[in-house]
Amino acid sequence: MADAEDFKRTITYGEAALSYIRRNVIPAHPRNYETWYTYAAGFNQALNRAINDLIATKGSISADDLQRIYARFLSPNRLGDRVDEVGTRVAEEVQDLVDAIRISTDATSDFGKALDNVLGRLHETLNDEKLRDLTSAMVKATHAAIAANRNLESQLLESNRQIRTLKENLEAIRYESLTDELTTLSNRRHFDLAIDRAIDLAKRTGEGFALLLTDIDHFKSFNDRFGHQTGDQVLRLVALAVKQSIKAQDVACRYGGEEFAIILPEAQIDDAMDVAEQIRRAVMGKELVKRSTGENLGRLTLSIGVSLYEGGDTSQMIIGRADAALYAAKHSGRNAVRSLQSNELAANQNGSRVA
Repeated sequence: MADAEDFKRTITYGEAALSYIRRNVIPAHPRNYETWYTYAAGFNQALNRAINDLIATKGSISADDLQRIYARFLSPNRLGDRVDEVGTRVAEEVQDLVDAIRISTDATSDFGKALDNVLGRLHETLNDEKLRDLTSAMVKATHAAIAANRNLESQLLESNRQIRTLKENLEAIRYESLTDELTTLSNRRHFDLAIDRAIDLAKRTGEGFALLLTDIDHFKSFNDRFGHQTGDQVLRLVALAVKQSIKAQDVACRYGGEEFAIILPEAQIDDAMDVAEQIRRAVMGKELVKRSTGENLGRLTLSIGVSLYEGGDTSQMIIGRADAALYAAKHSGRNAVRSLQSNELAANQNGSRVA
């Protein structure tokens, strides 16, 4: 059943993508299709904003416009290029630091040679005038070494500042690569990494975890009726309710479209069901108002599926049970929380109804 629902949802996005391609008279190349599919699904808020701005300005989008949007927001090389750029700057900063150290080393070496020369000449004469000359030479060499060391200190401080800035840039890139821009929750890539880590930790420690999958009831019809901007507002509202209902160690992600996933480390079934109920009630308790008109749009509801980690689980297995529980919640009338474990899943697949 989950596959059937996913089929319907993705076909809807695909048909919308093709309609955008026809409307703008753009070749249905894979990149163009991917760009419009992403726009229809609403996964990439920055991409949607760029396309909407172009439509508002020009009335339509050309193939060249779409290629630029793809290169900016979807190209696999985009993040790699930014990491390469920062990496190059780090390498340049380190090279500057090495050059400064080499200059300082040379200056110190010259100072040492000057001192050796002065000491050698001191042994040759006790003449006051020559002694003054030698002392002046030694003082001059000392000042040169001090100046070189000050330059090195200044270079080290500047390099430290530059490297700190570059580190912050890398952290920003990493955050961006793991964060959903619209909701500021973690994105699907972060979820995939987090659930694998949770499984590895559960295998090592014996402490399991719970997984919640949530879906906004009737979101597509709501989105079609009130528009993408209001749909985005709904997604932000649900994301806020999720954030306010979980603890710091929990991982909340936008799983895809209107679906969210929450990983609850070390949670038992009662704990997980309580969190799911808290999220469901929090969303249902909020009245949605359209910002542009003040129109009251009513209330939202969520369907939520819950599953617990079982020994030997892969990520696909625990996600599969949570997904089946989610659709059990939907088929029981929506606005509900259901849990499902492997024995219940087997019974459900044999034709038993999940309560």
